[in-house]
Amino acid sequence: MSAAIDGSAIDKVLQDAVDSGGVPHVAAIAADRDGVIYSGAVGPRAVGESDPVTADTLFRIMSMTKMPCTVVALQQMEQGNLDLDAPVTDYCPEFAEKQVLDGWDGDTPRLRPPARPATVRNLITHTSGLGYWFWSEDLVKWESVTGIPNVVAGLATCLTAPMVADPGTAFIYGINIDWLGQVVEAVTGKGLDVAIKEGVTGPLGMDQTTFLMNDEQRPNSTPVHVKGEDGTWVAVGEVLNQAPEYFAGGHGLYGPPSDYIKFQRALLRNGELDGTRILKSETVDAAFSNQIGDLDFPAACPTADPASTCDFTAGPGFKWGYGLLLNTADIPGMRRAWSGAWAGLCNTHFWVDRTTGVTGSIYSNFLPFVTPEAMTMYQDFERALYASL
Repeated sequence: MSAAIDGSAIDKVLQDAVDSGGVPHVAAIAADRDGVIYSGAVGPRAVGESDPVTADTLFRIMSMTKMPCTVVALQQMEQGNLDLDAPVTDYCPEFAEKQVLDGWDGDTPRLRPPARPATVRNLITHTSGLGYWFWSEDLVKWESVTGIPNVVAGLATCLTAPMVADPGTAFIYGINIDWLGQVVEAVTGKGLDVAIKEGVTGPLGMDQTTFLMNDEQRPNSTPVHVKGEDGTWVAVGEVLNQAPEYFAGGHGLYGPPSDYIKFQRALLRNGELDGTRILKSETVDAAFSNQIGDLDFPAACPTADPASTCDFTAGPGFKWGYGLLLNTADIPGMRRAWSGAWAGLCNTHFWVDRTTGVTGSIYSNFLPFVTPEAMTMYQDFERALYASL
C-alpha cells in the first residue's frame, strides 16, 4: 500500500464546499499505482439526516458507467468476438431503423436515412450522431412531440431517439454507450449487468457496484439533491427507474468511491490490478489516445435542459479516446497531458493521470450537473492533491 499524503488541504476544500452551500455533501478519494493515498468526506448522506457520507456510500455514478461498459466491449474486441469497424447493425439489426433528425416542419420532425452506417467504433467514440437531450434543443423538442422520454426513464423506447448528425461527421455526446451495451449483450449472450460483473467489477473486487441496489445497500446510498426555492438543499430521492427495461451502459451503475478507485487504478496500471488483468496494455494505450482524428470534443456545450445541467465549457484542446475525455496539454498544477477523465450527471468526476501516476475522483449527488460551485470544487480538489504529492 502507498503512504498516505497530508490531506489537510484537501479536507479544507471539501469542508469549504459544503459549508458554503455549494454542494450538499462530498466524498473524495485518490490513489497512486500502489494504493489509496487520500480518502475524505464531508456532510450528510442525505440533507436533514445525521448519517455522514463516506467513501463507502453508494452514489449514482451515472455517466461514469460508460467506461466500465466500454472496457467490456474492448475485452470482446481483444477476444476476437467484436469488430469495432463493423456496422452496429451486424450485432443489433434494429439499429437499421435509426434516422437523422434533419429539422422540423412545424412540430413534425424531418427524418432521413444516415449518409453512412454507424460502426461500433462510432458508438465508443460518440461519433455515431446520437445525442443527449440536455445538450440538444432538437432532442428536447423530439421528446416533447413524440412523448418518448429520455434514457433516464429506463424504457426501451428511449433507445429509438434519432441521430442529430451523420455518423463520423461530429463528436456528439449521447446515448451511444447505451447502444454499446446492447451490442455487448448481443455478442456475449448475457445481460449487461452480468457482462460488467464478470468482466470488470467482479475481477477487481468492486463488490458494491451494481445496476440495482439491494435492500442492504439502499440505506447506505445517497438520494439526489436539488436546491429549493429558498436556496437550501433538499433530498428528492431517486431519479433512476428501479425496474428498467434495459441495463443502461451509459448511466445505470451505483457504487461507492472505494470501489471505483480500484477501476481507476487498473487503468492507471495499464489494465492490471493486484495480478488481475482486465485489458491488454496496448488496449489501454489506445483508450488514452485520440480516437476521433480531426474532430474535437466541443469547447462549449450550452444546456438545453437547465434542470439537468448547466452550460459545460471544457475549452479548446480536448479529444476523446475510448470512453475517456483527453486533455492534449498539461494543465498547470493539475493533470498532465493525455490524462483520461469523465463525469456523471449527478456530479461525480474522475481522472486518471498515467504520466504523474495518480488518479482521483470526487462525488456528490445533486442536480443540475456542473454548477459553477461544483466545477470550482473539482479544480480545487485536484490542485490540492497535486500540491501535496
